[in-house]
Amino acid sequence: MSGTVRKFPHARQDFAASLVVFLVALPLCVGVAVASGVPAELGLITGIVGGIVAGLLPGSSLQVSGPAAGLTVLVFEAVREHGLPMLGVIVLAAGLLQLLMGALRLGRWFRAISVSVVEGMLAGIGLVIIAGQLYAAAGLTAPASGLGKITGLPSAAVDAAGSATALTSLAMGAATIAVIVLWKRLPRRARAVPGALAAVALATLAVWLFDLPVATVEIQGLLNAVSVPGADAFGGLLGVGVLGTVLAFTLIASAESLFSAAAVDRLHNGPRTRYDQELMAQGAGNAVCGLLGALPMTAVIVRSSANVEAGARTRASRVLHGVWLLLFAALLPGALALIPLPALAGILIHAGWKLLPLGRFARLWREHRGEALILAATSVSIVVVNMFEGVLIGLALAVAKTAWEASHVRLRVTGDEPGPAVVRLDGNATFLRLPRILDSLEAIPHGRAVELDLSGLHHLDHACRAALESWAARHSATAPETVRVTGAAEGEWPDAGPGPESGPESGPESDEDAEDAGRKVLVPAADRS
Repeated sequence: MSGTVRKFPHARQDFAASLVVFLVALPLCVGVAVASGVPAELGLITGIVGGIVAGLLPGSSLQVSGPAAGLTVLVFEAVREHGLPMLGVIVLAAGLLQLLMGALRLGRWFRAISVSVVEGMLAGIGLVIIAGQLYAAAGLTAPASGLGKITGLPSAAVDAAGSATALTSLAMGAATIAVIVLWKRLPRRARAVPGALAAVALATLAVWLFDLPVATVEIQGLLNAVSVPGADAFGGLLGVGVLGTVLAFTLIASAESLFSAAAVDRLHNGPRTRYDQELMAQGAGNAVCGLLGALPMTAVIVRSSANVEAGARTRASRVLHGVWLLLFAALLPGALALIPLPALAGILIHAGWKLLPLGRFARLWREHRGEALILAATSVSIVVVNMFEGVLIGLALAVAKTAWEASHVRLRVTGDEPGPAVVRLDGNATFLRLPRILDSLEAIPHGRAVELDLSGLHHLDHACRAALESWAARHSATAPETVRVTGAAEGEWPDAGPGPESGPESGPESDEDAEDAGRKVLVPAADRS
């Protein structure tokens, strides 16, 4: 016994944590599958694979993987457009792509994705989830598009108001949300049971006791739900739409998993995440999920934080949670048929609400308005267009904002007449700010000496340099005073030579000669003052 304790010193903590994570994951696995428009068992399969396969692999020691609400919208769109048989092929291809990126050590680069784009993506997903699950909570059919879901809510509310069945279903969904929210205020001992599981259990008990007219989960058995992709399905990968969906799955699942890993690392003092290995673990899990025709998996912050808070010490807790999911799906499949759909809709509405970064957006609006606009534009694009193109729009806006900020330049004109005007440029002079630079320079009266100080520039692109050379030549040609350039390295800016006598053989012998000839002077870097 003592040898076992020495070999597995954290067995008790990991065992207890695995039970907590299992209870948290069970309703979420089922709810995500139902919301994605696929059999409930496929969500459990993904949870099992996320626990056992991804859980055994190195990367992040305490992060838990499974089906995520963040991919619900994308999966629903993929199944609607390409059919359920293609889902496995898409997930398999995404998993192989993740494996390749991990092998090429690209995992750490996902941390370079703008946080505003990721939060905008999650906000857009949250909005679509909330809107779609409001229909499900009322027992109504939701429109296909994200924008249609939102714009159709008023008419759906009118339809639900005239139906006693819809009102009963909505009441159960609202009660589920209330239980989840209020559960956190109960004593710590009562909170040992996760709020989502308690809400589902209470809703199931209410349906059974009062024979409420609400829809419940349809089951077909774990083995019957498995759908291994056929050889003909792989031909669909040649389609542009399918390839776009694969890329969207890969980008979103990888970014969500690695951002989750960074968040989980802040919750514990154990080993840090190895991002490339974690990306390969996610890829291996998704490859297995694809072969089984199941949902895609990502690391999920809700389950991961529950794992840490429950006292997990090693990856054994997440592996065991996958084992408990497997035993439940194999031994108690009939229990799924008792779960009311409005309760699952309530869980997903609550999960969608948590994806909305309301506090973060308010803080960004006060401190970094450009980032707040990127977040809002990304989320709106996802709702109006679709997931993949919405994320691309957000990334394009983030790149454009970065390019604009990188071109920031400060121009100051000092000096009183009749002395020279001192023009100092600081920052990065690029073509994006060229009109402003030239407007300021051309406002200097002709005939006045100018000292152009470039010592504060970090970068001067070709377009700016050519424009400044042209301006210096024009200004020097109309006045006897020279345009003196300081802060440029020797030979960095060749003479403009405005005078008609400036030929290849007529270079000045000194700075004084250059001034007499009306040329601008380059001051070597060693002589900068």
